[in-house]
Order: sequence, then structure tokens, then C-alpha cells
Amino acid sequence: MAADTVVLGIIIGTLAAIVYSLRVLILLERRIARMDLNIEALTRKVLAEELRLESEELKIERELKPRKTSRKSTKKTTKKSSKKTAKKKRR
Repeated sequence: MAADTVVLGIIIGTLAAIVYSLRVLILLERRIARMDLNIEALTRKVLAEELRLESEELKIERELKPRKTSRKSTKKTTKKSSKKTAKKKRR
């Protein structure tokens, strides 16, 4: 009977170790899931901030573009008109 008791003790100890390992795995999985949720929340915040910055950047670029293009367009028109007048004078 002593051998039966030892074998039974080894089996019960092995089962207890397996149960404890599963408990630890479940706890780790829950921690990882919480970390994943936190990372997702941070990513959403960063994305929202990035979109806000991009929209502000586009707004600033739109405000600056008409000024630059109007100056360039006046320069181009004066060059074109001076070329046309020079051609007319040659004829």
C-alpha cells in the first residue's frame, strides 16, 4: 500500500502543478489583454491628434497658397505680356 500512496501522491502533485500553471497562464493572458486594450486606446488618441494636426496643416497651407500663387501669377503674366509686346514690336 505504500507504493500506491506514493504513486497517488505523485499524480495529485502533478495535477496540482498543472492547475497552478493554468492559473498563472490565465492571469498572464488577462494582463496581456489589458495591455493590448491600453495600447489600442493610446493608438486611438495618437491617431486623433495626428488627424487634428494634419487638418491644421492643410488649413495653414490653404491660407498661404493664394498669397504665393497670386505673386507668381502676376510675375508670369508680366513676363508673358512683355514677350508678346516684344514680338509685336519686331513685326
